[in-house]
Amino acid sequence: MNTTVSKITNNSLEIAKKLIENEELVAFPTETVYGLGGLATSDNAVQKIFTAKGRPSDNPLIVHVHSGYDLTKLVSVEHPYVYDLLKAFTPGPLTLVLKSKGVVSKYVSCGLDTLAIRIPSHEGCQKFLKTVNLPIAAPSANVSKHTSPVTSEHVYADLNGKLSLILDGGKCIGGIESTVLDVTSETPLILRSGLITRDMIISVVGKCEYADKPVGDKVRSPGMKYTHYTPKCDTVLFSRSELDLAQKAYDNYLSLGKTPYFMCDNIVSQKLNGNKLLLGTTAEEIASNLYYKLLEGEKVADVIIAVKIQTGSEIDVGVMNRLEKACKPYKKEGEL
Repeated sequence: MNTTVSKITNNSLEIAKKLIENEELVAFPTETVYGLGGLATSDNAVQKIFTAKGRPSDNPLIVHVHSGYDLTKLVSVEHPYVYDLLKAFTPGPLTLVLKSKGVVSKYVSCGLDTLAIRIPSHEGCQKFLKTVNLPIAAPSANVSKHTSPVTSEHVYADLNGKLSLILDGGKCIGGIESTVLDVTSETPLILRSGLITRDMIISVVGKCEYADKPVGDKVRSPGMKYTHYTPKCDTVLFSRSELDLAQKAYDNYLSLGKTPYFMCDNIVSQKLNGNKLLLGTTAEEIASNLYYKLLEGEKVADVIIAVKIQTGSEIDVGVMNRLEKACKPYKKEGEL
């Protein structure tokens, strides 16, 4: 299969629409990461998504719709606060988990009676979703467990030959996946942290909690169970109180003939000597740059030595969730 990368134009959107209607896959940008989309009501299309990614069959997908789409075609809204959240944070990086009406493929929710729905704010994505005017199931457009893509080039590198079309909408500015919020009970529960924080949700609803970790095999949201976001080079993580140890690890890798790079915020950078992948200073900058720098690092480094983020923003929770899943434990000197 030939994979074409096209800017978002009327012509490429019409091609994308035909592909979706024919149960083929199309990669598209959102404000967070690129998605690998297929028709959510088609068993065939949804199974193609799992196959293309090599994704575990019990890891549910998110359904994407445009801002004018009637969500009640797909889900039941049981609590009035859901409409307040929709008004406050959509279109945007928020995914809501609601009771499913069973309209979409059973493979989307992996046997659950709920459905995760998102309304992205990316202008090109909205054009795509409005042109198609159908619910689109889409995880991140990368090989399963690899770092999520934030450019069309990242998608092509992972999935060339596995889909027909990649819609190029530039670099994603959000940088980490959407917040996933279970709104099936009186108190909304965060299943996956992102750019819409607990405090932001509380400011609208008045209450919000983090969900317990999944028990057993059933997960209610992407990103809750499996190792994710891992670059193709070794990646290790140090706390901000372990900068001396991080520097020793860097020097040790050098002595072994390896090419290490630090990945850290701009403030920590001033205390470290060596090659660096700089994430920025604010929580928003760091989130935006996280995957981009991990994917840049795997091209130039044998090992990425990452330092934990601490900006004081609640966005740090989402960033650290991804960073911790991307990293392996550091083996002490002599065990490398």
